[in-house]
Amino acid sequence: MKQYNEIKRKYPDACLLFRVGDFYETFGEDAVRSAGILGITLTKRGAGSDSETALAGFPHHSLNTYLPKLVKAGLRVAICDQLEDPKMTKTIVKRGVTELVTPGVAMNDEVLQAKSNNFLASVHFGKKNLGIAFLDVSTGEFLTAQGNEEYIDKLLQNFNPSEVLVPKHHKTQFKEVFGDDLHSFFLEDWVYKEDYAMDTLTKHFQTNSLKGYGIEELQEGIVASGAILYYLSETQHNKIQHITNIQRIAEDAYVWMDRFTIRNLELYHSTNVNAVTLLDVIDKTLSPMGSRLLKRWLALPLKDAARIQSRHEVVAYLKENTETLQKIQYQIKQITDLERLISKVATGKVSPREVVYLNDSLNAIIPIKEVALQSKNEALKAIGDSLHACELLREKIQTTLNPEAPVHVNKGNAIATGVHAELDELRAISSKGKGYLEDLEVRESEKTGISSLKVSFNNVFGYYIEVRNTHKDKVPADWIRKQTLVNAERYITEELKEYESKILGAEDKIQQLESQLFEQLVNWMATYIKPVQHNANLIAQLDCLNSFTQLAIEHKYVQPIIDDSYDLEIKEGRHPVIEKQLPVGVPYISNDVFLDNVSQQIIMITGPNMSGKSAILRQTALIVLLAQMGSFVPAESVRMGIVDKIFTRVGASDNISMGESTFMVEMNETASILNNISDRSLVLLDEIGRGTSTYDGISIAWAISEYLHEHPNKPKTLFATHYHELNEMEAIFERIQNFNVSVKELKDTVLFIRKLVKGGSAHSFGIHVAKMAGMPQVVIQKAQKLLKKLEKEHSGDALNGTKLEKEAEMQLSIFNLDDPLLEEIKDEILNIDINTLTPVEALMKLNEIKRMLTKK
Repeated sequence: MKQYNEIKRKYPDACLLFRVGDFYETFGEDAVRSAGILGITLTKRGAGSDSETALAGFPHHSLNTYLPKLVKAGLRVAICDQLEDPKMTKTIVKRGVTELVTPGVAMNDEVLQAKSNNFLASVHFGKKNLGIAFLDVSTGEFLTAQGNEEYIDKLLQNFNPSEVLVPKHHKTQFKEVFGDDLHSFFLEDWVYKEDYAMDTLTKHFQTNSLKGYGIEELQEGIVASGAILYYLSETQHNKIQHITNIQRIAEDAYVWMDRFTIRNLELYHSTNVNAVTLLDVIDKTLSPMGSRLLKRWLALPLKDAARIQSRHEVVAYLKENTETLQKIQYQIKQITDLERLISKVATGKVSPREVVYLNDSLNAIIPIKEVALQSKNEALKAIGDSLHACELLREKIQTTLNPEAPVHVNKGNAIATGVHAELDELRAISSKGKGYLEDLEVRESEKTGISSLKVSFNNVFGYYIEVRNTHKDKVPADWIRKQTLVNAERYITEELKEYESKILGAEDKIQQLESQLFEQLVNWMATYIKPVQHNANLIAQLDCLNSFTQLAIEHKYVQPIIDDSYDLEIKEGRHPVIEKQLPVGVPYISNDVFLDNVSQQIIMITGPNMSGKSAILRQTALIVLLAQMGSFVPAESVRMGIVDKIFTRVGASDNISMGESTFMVEMNETASILNNISDRSLVLLDEIGRGTSTYDGISIAWAISEYLHEHPNKPKTLFATHYHELNEMEAIFERIQNFNVSVKELKDTVLFIRKLVKGGSAHSFGIHVAKMAGMPQVVIQKAQKLLKKLEKEHSGDALNGTKLEKEAEMQLSIFNLDDPLLEEIKDEILNIDINTLTPVEALMKLNEIKRMLTKK
């Protein structure tokens, strides 16, 4: 216990698995937590004494069963092993922590998910920017970036790390900015120093600078990256030569989507139970590497038209040449997780069987290389040309290992015959010895007349001859009795002892030699880490492009046309997720959408609840996303200019834990949109202003629409609303057009046509929807009465009021100083806060005053 306490003091925040004989034991608080998580028995050590402590343990061979459960529960687990053979010491066995497994640093197959990266992130709070780094130690992928809080937040949403490292000094700030959802670990502040980070990174990559990686100017990103490598050394992960590269996440290369958009579009997560995400629908990949890369492509859609078109051309070629597609697909199915296998080689945690799998995967790449080189598509040819054949590596594995190599090297028969002369000799002795024992059993049985005599083996006595009690009197005098059982006696002979030492000596030496030879092979294989990682990346890309092709074939997707315009023209567009959820035989009602910055910049969509307004908004965003990922799209045709930012304000959600109402959340998200729009932005707004009173809501929605219309960048906007008053904007603003999702009124109900048509909608059909939802009849009837009454009361007043207002305005002269218009303009100017007004807002305000005068 003294030894345990000394080790535990070094790892106070970890659950210590302490190896005692054949068990891993936990003590005290660790035992209480482990028993609860693992469902194992909680007992006591030294019950009733002063040293009484809680105890819980499990057999050491069950580590792979129990460790993942502890890590998934968010625990840091320190594995403390026996560092020497207990037989070789007369004092207490030497023990030490051999590995610290945390949610973000895991190599265990049971902890990792094949289709997802397991990222460890690190955040650094710099003077101007925040730095961030992501590392998947199981694949060797290392990425870094820097930017403002919003950008770092977006990356954390996209990469979804299992663990985030944060400087202790910024603990409160981190939680205020990024919330409590992320599993974080706090490091000492001195770790986050630029000179220390530079030294750590250059030492690891064995370079003089980081210029070759294109990150030398990312000072905050470098500091965050250095902290990750420090953490690896602290968690006993010292074999990390598979981390061969660090890449910059270039902010300007990918489409901007804030955290609200990522959440609203349900790209790969959903708050709804059993919801189907976009990733669920589009993932037709066949390899773990491809599946992980597809997730990255979805998180970071491209803005470079040439790169997008190159992906489209590959998909178009494969779609036309299905034989090539099928050949590549067949071969990819034969490839296991190359990235994680080569990482295991680097860390020395690979098994003989996994090396055979690695070799099978490399063999499966050769036909892919040949097919790609023979294709008539340049991008495919380039992939074929870049694939490394790894002949020497494949040859070495094939000649060194048995094709049926075991999971563990100590199980024997991992190394092939002919590799090592001494090993072959020892195997011959072992097999002959066992044959000799069989002969001995027959010989002794005949000599003594004991037909049931058996030669057997156990770990305690070694080899022995077992004789049933009924034949005890026939046992020769020179046999030595070793053990008495209820029904039998066990004996040994001098001849048996001699052969036992020969056989067991040979088997021990065989195991020792096999382990040695396998270790040499693994060390030699480490020189091939980069080529294998390179191959894994190319196969992943090819797998994603195959996935897009399969998707296009199965779901009738078309190739989008990418041009230099600012237009977005979708003909017969469909929602990729909803169309797959419809019952068999029910067609999806497709819709046209056209947006530009000349005639139809903002589409105002009205229509009742449940009519499909939100679906049209979301499908527009998803079609753009798919196109810029390099995929074909669910439509009859799509022509579009590059979109650089996608903003959505869709659906309501309270952020009660932060003390924010639905309306406050809505305003936060909308403010983020209005402050970040560009000339190539796509803005999707759904029911803005519904979280407050009607007049407040209409005013806010109108002002937001006007702001977007008058903004010099003229962002393309779809605005779904209940406020029919906003339909008046079409007459005032030249680039706002009214559309509605059509419905058909029947006698007692309403039929949703779900087709977007020109013109505004007259009313909301809210009572019809309430009826369809099963609202009690008495409530429906009361609502209908009240609606008629309200419509009657207000329609006349509103009409008369508008007429009188227009007549009064006509009577007033512009030169009259009492003119209400001048009063209105005076109020507008006096209410401007010049100190907070941006140049763009000033121009827009001036334009608004000018329009007021023009209207007059």
